[in-house]
Amino acid sequence: MPQTKEDIPLNREKTDMVGKVVLAYSGGLDTSVILKWLQHEYGCEVVTFTADIGQGEELEPARVKAQNLGVKEVFVEDLKEEFVKDFVFPMFRANTIYEGEYLLGTSIARPLIAKRLVEIAQQTGADAIAHGATGKGNDQVRFELGAYALKPDIKIIAPWREWDLDSREKLVAYADQHGIPVEKKPDGSADYSMDANALHISYEGGILEDPWTQPEPQMWRWTHAPQDAPDKAEILELDFEQGDLVGINGSGKSPAEAIDTLNRVGGRHGIGRADIVENRYVGMKNRGCYETPGGTILLKAHRAIESITLDREVAHLKDELMPRYAELIYNGYWWSPERRMLQQMIDTSQLRVNGTVRLQLYKGSVLIMGRKSEDSLFDQRIVTFGDDQGAYNQADAGGFIRLNALRLRLAGKRNS
Repeated sequence: MPQTKEDIPLNREKTDMVGKVVLAYSGGLDTSVILKWLQHEYGCEVVTFTADIGQGEELEPARVKAQNLGVKEVFVEDLKEEFVKDFVFPMFRANTIYEGEYLLGTSIARPLIAKRLVEIAQQTGADAIAHGATGKGNDQVRFELGAYALKPDIKIIAPWREWDLDSREKLVAYADQHGIPVEKKPDGSADYSMDANALHISYEGGILEDPWTQPEPQMWRWTHAPQDAPDKAEILELDFEQGDLVGINGSGKSPAEAIDTLNRVGGRHGIGRADIVENRYVGMKNRGCYETPGGTILLKAHRAIESITLDREVAHLKDELMPRYAELIYNGYWWSPERRMLQQMIDTSQLRVNGTVRLQLYKGSVLIMGRKSEDSLFDQRIVTFGDDQGAYNQADAGGFIRLNALRLRLAGKRNS
């Protein structure tokens, strides 16, 4: 496309730095404005990368939109299976949850996007990558830490830290000025800031910026309100191999198929809503609402199968390390050596986490109904209240208790 007057770069120093940039492009308001802004401000060629990681949207419009804005190299890739298999499942092997509530649906998607941005930059000969994360959020950290870990000399452009388009109103005005089509609410205002993938959908901004304000009922897209969920419970059986979900109700599933199935079933039963105020890595508190129906079910089921297959001390050590592992993912350190080290330990713990969990879904709740495994450490002969046929000598417990009470008795005598 021939340059118009408005496309002539404003900053010659920037044009000397970057000739081609790969932009993480969704086709939404922010990244569409960024695309035009990069062309104008940097005078560079823009390559767009749009990842299908299960957000449930048709991505061809993003391709067409990018092409209409003058982009010659457009990458639209289906990464759903890679996302769940290589990122979501490894995270769930650790029973990962941040600050007691957040299942890290947004956080875990960023390392894969950073990886592909770097790979496409190398493939296309680009000088830099660019993203649409704001200067207030966690995603800028996640994208950039990942990119630097994978390609230490990569240049990164973060427009939100450079431009003066510091509100959604200014973005909409810029889009209108430059003829960029933008979806708006009927009243003309911008919608919630939403992010979806195979694991979850998140909502931020708008009325949610007041932590006392209740979300609008129509905001939720994946889940029924628990009170509106079916009056009849549904039973599922989940099959695990080495800690990963491989089948549902006896039917084998690929990683992405398994999560998709749990999302649909769990959403129908009102499972997986969360309204959280979390601590961002950059220092502020942030209110976000999340729908993670499949992840909520998976976490419950995975802990259930671990309960009969993991050694006690291994299970407890995993629980002690999990908050640190969760923090690494939340803060953007997926590609760090410490996360990789923890992952090796976690994966080793899962070698015998095999079996089936039966659970019940009902009006927002997930109830474990049974668990079985050929690798179970649960010995019914030992735990029975009936005749254990000599499998356990109850008299041994007396000496065990006296030995463990020794320091308590010594301290008690001293203190008295």
